[in-house]
Amino acid sequence: MADEVFSERIRKVEDLRAKGIDPYGGRYETTHTLAGAREAWEAAGSPEGDAGSEVRVAGRVVALRGHGKSAFVVLQDRSGRIQGYVKKNVVGDEAYDAFKLLDVGDHLGLAGSVGTTRTGEVTVFARELAYLGKALRPLPEKFHGLRDTETRYRQRYLDLTANEETRRVFVARSRAIAAIRAELAGRGFLEVETPTMQPIPGGAIARPFVTHHNALGLDLYLRIAPELYLKRLLVGGLDRVFEIGRNFRNEGLDTRHNPEFTMLEAYQAYADLRDMMDLTEALVGAAAGAVGASEVEYGGHTINLALPWPRRGFSELVTEHAGVSPEDEAVVLEKARGVDAEAANLTHAERLDVLFGEFVEPKLVQPTFVVDYPKALSVLCKAKPGEPHLADRFELFVAGTELANAYSELNDPVEQRTRLEAQAAASAAAAGGPTEGVVDEDFLLALEHGMPSAGGLGIGIDRLIMLLAGHASIREVVLFPLLRPERAADVTAGSEDA
Repeated sequence: MADEVFSERIRKVEDLRAKGIDPYGGRYETTHTLAGAREAWEAAGSPEGDAGSEVRVAGRVVALRGHGKSAFVVLQDRSGRIQGYVKKNVVGDEAYDAFKLLDVGDHLGLAGSVGTTRTGEVTVFARELAYLGKALRPLPEKFHGLRDTETRYRQRYLDLTANEETRRVFVARSRAIAAIRAELAGRGFLEVETPTMQPIPGGAIARPFVTHHNALGLDLYLRIAPELYLKRLLVGGLDRVFEIGRNFRNEGLDTRHNPEFTMLEAYQAYADLRDMMDLTEALVGAAAGAVGASEVEYGGHTINLALPWPRRGFSELVTEHAGVSPEDEAVVLEKARGVDAEAANLTHAERLDVLFGEFVEPKLVQPTFVVDYPKALSVLCKAKPGEPHLADRFELFVAGTELANAYSELNDPVEQRTRLEAQAAASAAAAGGPTEGVVDEDFLLALEHGMPSAGGLGIGIDRLIMLLAGHASIREVVLFPLLRPERAADVTAGSEDA
């Protein structure tokens, strides 16, 4: 059946060309979006049935019904839908004959006046029409919607066409990111771009993707974080910088992780953790305001984003929800073994982190700043003043998920070297990958030229949009998520993480 439809539409393409009509059109100047044409009519308050202003609109045909010498067509664009009415004795015989070759899924331009039908439907009464793109394949399920999740992700273009909710999510995503940029610009931050391919991946602990530059004969790595390059800019005197960009981690996939994801990182000289808390609240608030989501339904909970957000201590939360004292190393080890079979090979701080992830994170439903992490978990962070075993750091949790991470940034080059070398030695002993055990000497050289005290912030943009849109899967808010190949033969050797 699909082949028959395809062949029939190919024939219509040939018939249109025989009539001197390009089925794929060209430039078509519009005066309104479809929703704009509707709103202009409704705002005018014209009596039912009166002809309104002239408009030129365009969109995809999502419904079509004919009545001999006249027909109704429904167009859709990003803004919405509007009905068009095409009458043979108005557009002319040749144009109407061409119109009869139209199919659901085609793109069409209409020029005419806006009014209403006898049933009160706002309608463009066409005087002219233009083919703007012939569809050779039909839309899914006769446009009753695309429901198969796998198909929705693999063929996002159909998902966007068929499902209003999908379009809503990605419009909201764009508006939220624009609001974040505007808020940062208003605070004097400069948007910058740092390398995506790096000789040494740094700023986080993760398995990188490896690529190779042929001309230089050099292995490079897709960045796992932009942090170390942004800090170099602080050294250079750009005292407020941010980047919204893609990071890459060669790890597993689940509802909260995609190997390619979007992060905001922002750094402010002469600031600290407290300033980053204020900035986080402002940025999340700006994004929520842009999409009208001060309160959202997520995972069966009503999440209230109203300020202020509480501050809770890491150790306090571990005691409360895991039922152990963080100072009792033997009890912590035993409890951690019940969660992670490799707990005996972890440090005490890492075991506490395991317990936090298992017992605490799911309980942090309303927005909560978690502070006072063990310093050993934060190699790039200053110690908390007066409590050298703690990091001057917070993580923001909402709906059981980490949404943001921030530090008072470590700018002592001697201490930073000590910490990075210790981390490199530990990773080399673990024999993890090609960059394990390597220290970024250029970053340390930059610090030795003097980096100002600073606060730094990272926000997971995809997770923020998940929250604001009310979706529990990252694939719902990433236009083209990475998927396993449809056929086993497409899987290459060494792709066990796919």
